[in-house]
Amino acid sequence: MTYLETAAQFYSEVAQTPQVGLCCVQSTPLQLPGLKVPLAMQEMNYGCGTTVHPTELGKQPTVLYVGVGGGLEALQFAYFSRRAGAVIAVDPVAAMREAATSNLATAVAENPWFDKSFVEIREGDAFNLPVADASVDIVAQNCLFNIFEPEDLTRALKEAYRVLKPGGRLQMSDPIATRPIPAHLQQDERLRAMCLSGALTYEEYTQRIIAAGFGQIEIRARRPYRLLDTQTYNLETPLLLESLDSVSFKVAIPEDGACIFTGKTAIYAGSEPFFDDAAGHILQRGIPATVCDKTAAKLASVKPTEIIITDSTWHYSGGGCC
Repeated sequence: MTYLETAAQFYSEVAQTPQVGLCCVQSTPLQLPGLKVPLAMQEMNYGCGTTVHPTELGKQPTVLYVGVGGGLEALQFAYFSRRAGAVIAVDPVAAMREAATSNLATAVAENPWFDKSFVEIREGDAFNLPVADASVDIVAQNCLFNIFEPEDLTRALKEAYRVLKPGGRLQMSDPIATRPIPAHLQQDERLRAMCLSGALTYEEYTQRIIAAGFGQIEIRARRPYRLLDTQTYNLETPLLLESLDSVSFKVAIPEDGACIFTGKTAIYAGSEPFFDDAAGHILQRGIPATVCDKTAAKLASVKPTEIIITDSTWHYSGGGCC
């Protein structure tokens, strides 16, 4: 049995018998006025963070959600896109599609604003998304891509890139590893399906996104997720997994490399009123300016005694300079 077959069997089981907190540290459902999340959806909240960022959801975007789960985030996306077919939820596991359909029917009864036509559930998988090229504004997935082996992750990222409109956004939440996961854990298919052994490091994960063609990545959150202890997982030292929420944009990769925003700022502390470099980065004296990590490194090398670069906050929501 392949790891994908193991994952399909595993999620078929938890679709039919929800197990609260089974594989992931559950995120608190987004609290929105007039949104009531059915209990069954909450029990099937297997995500490690969130992909629903209200600032990304103006103008009722068309959302393709990969791995529908219990339908929680599909419902949350529909809260912002209240029109027929606005959210397309894809899952290869029949039992999961059935559970999500049932949960969404309950959501109709509990939410006067919600109509079942807002979410369309389709059979499909991350490698063969059942939509046309450049047809959706957002592709989202929560705690799914981390179970893929690296080359399959690349396939899934390229497929997401294919279906996004120019400027579209790939919104993801996945576990990442603070150091490479040992081979004996990577090869455990059950642990991989449980989101415990397939995670890449932050550097490997972001580089895979860039290699798929995404020119800008913004980190929305980074938090502790799960500790793999020495006894249970046969490790010499404990291994910390983290949860990473990111938004990647289908824009061209600049000649000097992709832009990754992690919440760093640059502060000019020189004697002149402002600093202006040849690349057009203007810094007013004493006022922090949000910059991408690439620009932060360049500015630090240009004026190491006059430009202060603050640490990553791992929480960025737009407005910076690259």
